[in-house]
Amino acid sequence: MARGARGGQGLARVAVVVRAGAAPLWWAGAMAAGVGALVPGVTGRRIGVMAGAALFVVAVAVVSYGRRRRYAALARGAARAGRRDVLQDRAVTVRTWRRGHRWWLLLAFLAALGSAFAVPAAGGMLLAGCGVGLRLKAAWIGRRERAGEALLWVRVDWLGVRGGRPAGKPVKAFRSTGIAAGDAAPGGARRRTAALV
Repeated sequence: MARGARGGQGLARVAVVVRAGAAPLWWAGAMAAGVGALVPGVTGRRIGVMAGAALFVVAVAVVSYGRRRRYAALARGAARAGRRDVLQDRAVTVRTWRRGHRWWLLLAFLAALGSAFAVPAAGGMLLAGCGVGLRLKAAWIGRRERAGEALLWVRVDWLGVRGGRPAGKPVKAFRSTGIAAGDAAPGGARRRTAALV
């Protein structure tokens, strides 16, 4: 829900939204590349793997560095979250994103598999590169959060029902909280609680 029970806004962690697609893209790409490498294809396996390696590097660079200025600008203008704002759990944010993008992920996997008949493994490696790029972007956000000692959040209603892009056009500003808020660490990883002695 966009609003809390007492009028506050529902907020999702920016880094968690970014990171949500990393694992599905990586595993789908790795599987597609593995299966695709078994197919001779039009170009042959050697050329396919070399082309895939180049696409992997390009995808990592484009995805990890894409829109950083926009993220940085939104982070600089982040207002403090209100006392009535509701911080969404990490698991809910991840689940919302993955449910909203499940058909896109399936189509991307099938397209990567299909491309193996032309260029073996290349499509899968491209997909895997996108996943790595998202993980690196989330890590970059995490470094900014640690440096500023503030976690970055985005309004759930601005993300839409599919939990879309945290720096998309509907997003007007980020919110911020203290570094210990919520159940996700800087960068969007699951927060590790200290063991009780």
